[in-house]
Amino acid sequence: MTTDSILLADDACYLALKTRDARFDGSFFTGVTSTGIYCRPVCSVKTPKRENCRFFGHAAQAEGAGFRPCLRCRPELAPHSVVWSIQDASYILAHQAARLLDEPEAWGDATPSVELLSAKLGVSDRHVRRIFETQFGVSPMQYLQTRRLLTAKQLLADTALPITQIALISGYASVRRFNAAFVGHYGLNPTQLRRQGGVPTEQGITVKLGYRPPYDVAAMTAFFRKRRINAIEFVADEPYGTRLGRTFRIETGGKVHAGWLLASFDESRSHVALRISDSLREVLPLVIRRVRAMLDLDADPQAINAVLHASFPGGDGLRVPGAMDGYELAVRAVLGQQITVAAARTLAQRLVDKLGEPIETPWPGLTRLFPPAAVLAQASGDTLGQLGIVRQRQTAIVGIAKAVAEKRVQLHGGADVNATIAALKELPGIGDWTAQYIAMRALRWPDAFPAGDVALHKALGVQGIKNPAKEAEQASLAWKPWRSYAVIRAWSGAMEAATAPSNATELIAASAFPERARAQKLSVKP
Repeated sequence: MTTDSILLADDACYLALKTRDARFDGSFFTGVTSTGIYCRPVCSVKTPKRENCRFFGHAAQAEGAGFRPCLRCRPELAPHSVVWSIQDASYILAHQAARLLDEPEAWGDATPSVELLSAKLGVSDRHVRRIFETQFGVSPMQYLQTRRLLTAKQLLADTALPITQIALISGYASVRRFNAAFVGHYGLNPTQLRRQGGVPTEQGITVKLGYRPPYDVAAMTAFFRKRRINAIEFVADEPYGTRLGRTFRIETGGKVHAGWLLASFDESRSHVALRISDSLREVLPLVIRRVRAMLDLDADPQAINAVLHASFPGGDGLRVPGAMDGYELAVRAVLGQQITVAAARTLAQRLVDKLGEPIETPWPGLTRLFPPAAVLAQASGDTLGQLGIVRQRQTAIVGIAKAVAEKRVQLHGGADVNATIAALKELPGIGDWTAQYIAMRALRWPDAFPAGDVALHKALGVQGIKNPAKEAEQASLAWKPWRSYAVIRAWSGAMEAATAPSNATELIAASAFPERARAQKLSVKP
């Protein structure tokens, strides 16, 4: 069930509300007319009467109808609703506009406006307003206003940051405007949202990030564990769950912020507890957005599985691992060209040990930062060659670093996907595989497909034919617009086939290529 179909079935929404079904968290919100409050489907309050419920696809719609966010279930913790289409042009344009408004990095130092939004989309202001209001029921600026207020609400509830700082980092030019917007929308002063509690006993700022189940935490953490670089990241299995820690830097507004994060999964509550160093408080909303992208917390399993489950029945909880830093991911992708994951990890480790900058953290395992773009842009062939990096990859790494340092290429979720892929492929040593891999993990493009990937060919059972890339591309058409997720599921199936004496590879190939399966008389279990 997608967001659109939910909106057309209020009775289905009410059923999900009664059962507190976390699979639909963030897909819709319930406005209760008797209280004037809107809630998530997972809210623990007493279920309201059916006649008192109104259902909305977005928080902005609920607020536009006059409802205030619930202080118990806290709508700001819900995963974002990310819906994709490959048919309706107006639908695509409206959701691309919402995607840009959700991405702080898409705007650089500029303040978002309808004029800038329309320029990015290549259409008129009037057209943007019309399709946006048709799709979402609110204007682009009302949508952005809700996002800002919910961000501020989360920081007020979860952190001890000064209200002045929260107002600024949430996107308000002054505290006066922030207070006015808060009182006008919620009927409360910001100080009334402060949660009372003891003095924090741990370093850093802690917030919660929600996601929709199913979520295969073990697979996600295993992916990062297999590729981790010592000194900049770690994956630790604790009695109470798995934790991911890493260092990183963010440059915004001409200023560089460096620090660390620690993410802990709470599967029973379907959320991630995130601790962030105090050094990153000025860019907290941006850090939160990047973590959501890195862990793919905004994915909608219902929509994805509707397309992919038949071909990959065992992958319903798999997500696409992202990256905290698109530039770092791009360099690591180049290092991994045509070699094993273990070999790529070794090269990346040498790069960090040689050129990484030191940083102080509470953990002995986090002591360095990945080399910045400005450093690798100036790296000599001798320096990189001593690390075992061959000349072709040296050129590619320096080319990417220069393009990022000079801001000719933007590697984040708000970047123009097609233009960025084209720009990457113009760089020396960057082919379609690398560009698609970067689009999948750094640009967060759900329909990326590295058709030339050898492991993908093996997983799909096409590695022995004349043109495996063409065959894989042809098969992938059935998985649009979720081919990035299909790739992750195929890779997962390949790993299972390599570790167990089964016909997993044949089963995947049969489900992906039913005509060939019939020809080869492969038996595929339902």
